[in-house]
Amino acid sequence: MSGALEGKRALVTGGASGIGAACARKLASLGAEVTVADLDGDGARKVAESVRGKAWPVDLGDTAALAKAPVEADILVNNAGIQHVSPVQDFPPEKFALMLRIMVEAPFLLIRAALPGMYQRGFGRIVNISSVHGLRASPFKSAYVTAKHALEGLSKVVALEGGPRGVTSNTVCPGYVRTPLVEKQIADQAKVHGIPESEVVSRVMLAESAIKRLIEPEEVADLVAFLCGPSAGFATGASYVMDGGWSAR
Repeated sequence: MSGALEGKRALVTGGASGIGAACARKLASLGAEVTVADLDGDGARKVAESVRGKAWPVDLGDTAALAKAPVEADILVNNAGIQHVSPVQDFPPEKFALMLRIMVEAPFLLIRAALPGMYQRGFGRIVNISSVHGLRASPFKSAYVTAKHALEGLSKVVALEGGPRGVTSNTVCPGYVRTPLVEKQIADQAKVHGIPESEVVSRVMLAESAIKRLIEPEEVADLVAFLCGPSAGFATGASYVMDGGWSAR
């Protein structure tokens, strides 16, 4: 696949670390010109420099500003996300709203801005980083589960609209990935479940998985790269699950 994305422009959100950074590196290794978008401007610039790409420091929670942003991309990877762990009755409404802005409204706005150019060129690859929580629920994650379920629906609608015009849209649904987002959850998960932090990974994160390890970001990036490539032109409207068997239950 070396050079498979030569001449293509890719935009990866949440690209300063974790899955996003791995996707940026993988797409660049295949020849794409990558723009790394992230609230962490310094982190975005570091990753962009490492792949000879561009950095876009952006607050995806500011949807009013984002709605006016031009997007020229052949490949769009909607990866940015945040997490908050809390029972519904204690969940801060402002946090719930922010999470839906970042993980549902922002992808919608970026897709909306990118589609006209994709349609004009007759080619587009949209990959939305969902989660097993886009297909299954877990307690204490009302906003995240809601957002990922909504992202699944958005992705499928775009697949139906974009298919006749050369644009594919899919989701990738990993279980727990070894990222800063997951690591930051451990203390909160221990608190709400009433267990020691040392037991969170085994008793909570890997409880439903048949494969008892965290996923590496590079594994997710490999699947994303396939979906962005020339051999995935008929792959659209689907949810690609890599959850170690979680959703097989």
